[in-house]
Amino acid sequence: SRSEKRGNPYCSNYCCMNTVKEALLIKEHHPETEVKVFYMDIRSFGKGFEDLYIRSKEKGVEYIRGIPGEIEEDATTKNLRLYVEDTTNGGLKVHELDLVVLATGAVPKVDPKLHSLLILSKTPDGFLLESHPKLKPVDAPSTGIFFAGCAEYPKDVKDSVTQASAAAARAETILAAGKITIEAITSKVDPALCKFCGICAKACPYNAITVDAKKKIPASVAEALCKGCGTCGAECRFDAIKMQHFTDEQIMSQIEVALAEEPEDKVIVFACNWCSFAGGDTCGLSRLQYPTSPRLIRTMCSGRVDEKFVLKAFELGAPIVLVSGCHYVDCHYIDANRWTQKRVERLWDRLEKLGIRPERLQLEWISAAEGARFAQVMRAIEELRKKVTKEEIKETRRILAEAKR
Repeated sequence: SRSEKRGNPYCSNYCCMNTVKEALLIKEHHPETEVKVFYMDIRSFGKGFEDLYIRSKEKGVEYIRGIPGEIEEDATTKNLRLYVEDTTNGGLKVHELDLVVLATGAVPKVDPKLHSLLILSKTPDGFLLESHPKLKPVDAPSTGIFFAGCAEYPKDVKDSVTQASAAAARAETILAAGKITIEAITSKVDPALCKFCGICAKACPYNAITVDAKKKIPASVAEALCKGCGTCGAECRFDAIKMQHFTDEQIMSQIEVALAEEPEDKVIVFACNWCSFAGGDTCGLSRLQYPTSPRLIRTMCSGRVDEKFVLKAFELGAPIVLVSGCHYVDCHYIDANRWTQKRVERLWDRLEKLGIRPERLQLEWISAAEGARFAQVMRAIEELRKKVTKEEIKETRRILAEAKR
């Protein structure tokens, strides 16, 4: 653990105290045994842990601060000779031992089939990713799935039992209700427009969409699984997917109304419901000031922001367009904002090829708690808006009008 070169970068949490416990048990059952523990840090952070650590030292367990650099077998005695730099007392020390026991780090179980079946997300370390680290620490992003113990992250028995109790309580609330109410914000497929490309199924974070290109079976959505992020609708090039309550027509109408008068003084801001839009609320509640130019258009996720929405805003004279969402690793819809990133990058390339400055399309990640950051981003966007001339806006509208022909 805690070694990027020779192991895992994360702490396994229970290694230190498990080592202390085992060393203490040896001394209690076999007092004549010489026990040495080589360590970098002893993390005795839990209730009674420090007392256990002190007891082991009182029983005669020797703690040496230093990581062994080499272990070799003595040709004569067949004992193990261990070389270590003692960082407390200084100098290279050699210890001859009968037995060396390694406190190995915990590693997550790799089971792609299970992860795919249950639609589980993983952290970069390979452990299961919870829906929210503070508000939903035992919930998977997919409704009705809960986890506990080291599947979520390395922890000791007490923490595992505590988490298991929480998971059982969360499951009981669903079982007691007898039924689950889901949001009506789901996607609908028009089979007549579907071209069986499968991009929607690939983009869906919840595996809620199935399509069979070989058999020419159009995409279909399992509404019980769909969470309404809208990523599938934004990725579909054939307008075959309609997002209920956040339709293309509704969003386009908002853009048109926002830019109906003096569009050169407005900034179109697409804000995700859970983070960046909520960040705007936090900004307002905190009485933080920012310019009046931003016009916020709420979507459930930044993944819903279609390329045509951005181009429509530029066609109507918007000097700047901002796409904002949850922080990259904290998306409410697992990893939908990664599709946002890809889509915006495609748009940057497209705008540049058309002769439109890519800087006029901005991408920012803002959390619900970052009211101050929301205000800061809005002020920065306003400064960008001031640099866009009316002539540039007029030229942009001309370029996009010609591109449509």
